[in-house]
Amino acid sequence: MNKKILLIEDNKEMRENTSEILELSNYKVFTAENGKAGVELAQKEKPDLIICDIMMPVLDGYGVLHLLSRNKETANIPFIFLSARAERSDFRKGMEMGADDYVTKPFDDVELLSAIESRLKKSELLKKEYDKSQEGFDSFIKEVKSIEPLKKLSEKHNTSIFKKKQLVYNEGNSPKAIYFIKKGKVKTFRTNEMGKELINGLYNEGDFFGYLSLLEDGKYSDTASTLEDSEITMIPKDDFFALVYKSPEVSRKFINILSNNILEREEQLIKLAYNSVRKRVAEALLTLYSKYKKDNEEKFSMAITREDLATLVGTATETVIRTLSDFKDEKLIEISGGTVSIINPDKLSKLKN
Repeated sequence: MNKKILLIEDNKEMRENTSEILELSNYKVFTAENGKAGVELAQKEKPDLIICDIMMPVLDGYGVLHLLSRNKETANIPFIFLSARAERSDFRKGMEMGADDYVTKPFDDVELLSAIESRLKKSELLKKEYDKSQEGFDSFIKEVKSIEPLKKLSEKHNTSIFKKKQLVYNEGNSPKAIYFIKKGKVKTFRTNEMGKELINGLYNEGDFFGYLSLLEDGKYSDTASTLEDSEITMIPKDDFFALVYKSPEVSRKFINILSNNILEREEQLIKLAYNSVRKRVAEALLTLYSKYKKDNEEKFSMAITREDLATLVGTATETVIRTLSDFKDEKLIEISGGTVSIINPDKLSKLKN
């Protein structure tokens, strides 16, 4: 389906010429001759992108942006200003109000179409709705770490070697950085008053971790430790926040991560409260499978201690050992020393509670 663009422009010749350019590029175009009509059309059609002149009768471009940003159904539509004036004050005011881009008239076709394509691509990335499952959250994280400025930031800093079971940071400490895994696996876990651990996060090569407490401006609510020998890059918080403030794309992504993190925690608590141990062990194995299985692997195997698996499940180590033995007898998994191999993930996923 062709993307819908709303063009708000009071100059008839400019409106018709620009509309023709967009239609020839296979966009479906709606036009409005002033800001008031543009707001009404935006609320009715919900376009994929809005191009709006600044200086217009009835309601100027700033007024259009202000009204649309107050409506949750139109607030996130990419917004590009058009203006014959190129003073820095215009640019600054527009961007401060939430505009995504600014094209100065007169412009050529390539300049306008390039700005549109760029904003539509970023909008698609930002507006995706991920489900509350681990798979959905993992998909979200994969797209976050693909953001080019964030990748470049991680490449600028030194990488440290961490041995298996080495602590990266401790619960209760103040966060000073976010971390990027170049190689290896990391778990995060919380400890109760009795010293019992519960794993609340698993991270793989290419993942960022340790950012939640930094964004929430609090102390670490968990502890991070390596599951195997790992190479980890530490990105100082000042560098990270400089990027967040500079890049709306990065800041919006991490705001979404915070909301997804809350949903993940609620989902985990519900499972711990209502699922049987057998179901929880199966889900823990499937979490490892979805998180760490490589695309070219026919069979997934991972060395994990029974203690770590028990903290992921939220039960006693002995209970996990008995359940794994049952799964082995049922031909769902294979066990060799400390390594668990999942041979029937479909059946594992369909286990009844």
